[in-house]
Amino acid sequence: MGAVYKAEQPDMNRHVAIKILHPRYLSRSDLVSRFRREARAMSHLSHPHTARVFLYGQLEDGACYFVMEYLEGRNLAQIVRAEGPMEPARAIQIMSKVCGALDEAHQAGIIHRDLKPENIFLTVQGGIEDFPKVLDFGLAKVTEKQMKPGSMILTREGMVFGTPEFMSPEQARGKTLDARSDIYSLGVIMYELLTGKLPFDARQPIEYIQLHVNAQPIPLSERAPERQFPPGLEEAVMRALAKDPDHRYASAAAFGEALEAVGRGAVAAPQQAPQAQQPLSQPIFTGPGRGAPQAAGQPSPQPTPPAQQPMPQGQQPAPRVPSQQPAPAPSKLPWVVFGAGVLLAIGGAVALIVALTR
Repeated sequence: MGAVYKAEQPDMNRHVAIKILHPRYLSRSDLVSRFRREARAMSHLSHPHTARVFLYGQLEDGACYFVMEYLEGRNLAQIVRAEGPMEPARAIQIMSKVCGALDEAHQAGIIHRDLKPENIFLTVQGGIEDFPKVLDFGLAKVTEKQMKPGSMILTREGMVFGTPEFMSPEQARGKTLDARSDIYSLGVIMYELLTGKLPFDARQPIEYIQLHVNAQPIPLSERAPERQFPPGLEEAVMRALAKDPDHRYASAAAFGEALEAVGRGAVAAPQQAPQAQQPLSQPIFTGPGRGAPQAAGQPSPQPTPPAQQPMPQGQQPAPRVPSQQPAPAPSKLPWVVFGAGVLLAIGGAVALIVALTR
């Protein structure tokens, strides 16, 4: 959709990143709005674990850009791919801070809607390693309590947006979302950090969507039987992955606190995930998989799911659906690099150093 450039801001003696929308997308009002929405969403957030935006602009020819803090490091997807599953203590330390960043966004009425390991970046800040930064609010949605007169919600019930591997069940079904959808996505990320795998075995995006809606995730202890997890960690992750939003944590802060409690060894009585749902009508999805967020071309049907009941204490989780062979590594859609004209038009505020493809 665009390119990210490393640049220098001489008067501030710092490096910055400039994100630029590719010219061929300027005729797409939906993509221009998405780009602007990302900049505005991030500019309203000040949490230390959210990437900061300094400036948004649009040139006379319509070119859009925003200037944000420059980060050096790797995203979580790159780290897991290179190093394998994380030690629980490290994953807890990282994700509890990510939960804090998301809680600030949720308190501001902003739902991310595209949380995935690629959008969580680890850098070094103030001498602290593994310092996470939440990125890419391009699919963020501002809830009605934060809307101003004349603004509009750019999606409607029945449209499916996001990355299938990390979608909540209600997101996969095109339902109206709240902050608990992001909590589900955080649970999927935590699951992958701990096991090196996703909660379901699937090959195609539509399969992931169906499994998020219909199937219970494979327990951590079954997914990675060779690994040792501290008491309460599996229960915390599985609660975040509950099908019913009412059975998840009420806030990202609560999920973060639960993870921190596990890390301290102070774990409350576990809360089991709800029983598996009966199969629902198949949602609509088109497009590639994990590498890029997707939107369905047509509204999906709105089936009415059967009522869920909380699982009695001590009862085993519902059996999972038969898994398929592990999916091949997904391809990534590269950023297309351009923008010298935009950099010149911005003026003396920044000087181009090198283009970073993403």
